[in-house]
Order: sequence, then structure tokens, then C-alpha cells
Amino acid sequence: MRRAHVLAALLFLATPPADLHSAEPPSDAPEYPRDPTVVFTAAASYHHALEVWKTPEDISAWIAANFSYDMPRAMRLSETQRAGNEPLSIHAPSDFFDTKAGVCVDLSRFAVETLRRIDPQHDPKYLMIEFAPVHAGGNVLRLHWLVSFKRDGRVYFFADSKRPGHIAGPYHDTPEFIADYARYRGRPIVAFRELDSYQKQRRTRAVQTRR
Repeated sequence: MRRAHVLAALLFLATPPADLHSAEPPSDAPEYPRDPTVVFTAAASYHHALEVWKTPEDISAWIAANFSYDMPRAMRLSETQRAGNEPLSIHAPSDFFDTKAGVCVDLSRFAVETLRRIDPQHDPKYLMIEFAPVHAGGNVLRLHWLVSFKRDGRVYFFADSKRPGHIAGPYHDTPEFIADYARYRGRPIVAFRELDSYQKQRRTRAVQTRR
């Protein structure tokens, strides 16, 4: 555990800072279009999906074939706009199944709540990542959400809006994944939180990636 934290800290210090005012700032949108050719277990409704899906792989395959990133919604959920407006609700899984569009936290809620219903033994949790902030259209973008689950004593991560359909792992622990993910995204990660809910937690401590 300590070695993973040290690795993450060294990575943070070695990673060049993002251009905070770049014309094309880092985005949590997929790096490639959705792939409708992916084979997945089809379902006529969300209720039907809960009956026929059995594994994280079932959820992930559906995401790969169907998920569309909603950039205007991402801007409305940015720190800047949330500070001055009424909070937006996060899509319920059944609504997300119908629209197939949203942002990282919508996708994470869909995956966590679905996996908890079809196979809670995988112990799915939210992973909230705090990047060094970037600016897009006058909005501050900092947080990113994805999902962890456990299998055979190892931890896996999926429902990532940046790479829908990808399941990362196995990892020994979350800090090991965080170090790997910072390299993949090319952005410094300043902290992360493992949560049972996407809703604001008053007593949750951030795990810093540097000391």
C-alpha cells in the first residue's frame, strides 16, 4: 500500500501540468466513438436488464455499445456553474438506460446501482478522482467518477466515460490503479475518494496522492 502511494506521488511530481487554458482542454468524453458492434445481452427495458444481466462484463458491454457523452451537461455540472445554480439531479439508472446519454457520474451511478442489484458480492463502489483543475469555456473541470468492484481478492475499475466498455485490472489496490490512471490520462491526480454514494459525503476524507 505504501509503495503504491509513493509511486503515485512521484508520478504527480513528474507529470507536466496541463495547460489550464488550452483551446482543447482534457475531457472526460470518450476517446473513441461508441461501438454498436459490441456483443452484449440485449434487454427491452431496465427491468428486463436486471433479469438477464449477471456480471460486470454484461453492464460494461452494454455501455460500450450504447453510451453517448453529453458535453453540454458536463458544462452544467462543472464547479463554476454548480456554484451559482440549482443542482442538477444525477440520472436514475432506468432513465439512463432509456436515454443512453450522460456524463461520468451518471454512468457511474448506473453501473454501481445495477451491479448492486444483479451481483452485490462484487462490492461495487464509486471512485471519485480529483484532477488538477482545467478550464473549458469558462468552467472549471476537476472531478471524475468511475466504479470499482472486487473479484478473487483483486480490484477492477470500469464504467469510465473516457473509455466505455473497458474494464481495468486486476489491481492489488486502488492506489496502484490511481498511479496507472494518471499516466493514462496525462493529468496530475491530487486526491481520490472511495465512496458508497455519489451524493455529498460530509465525513469522507480525501486520500492524497502526495504528501
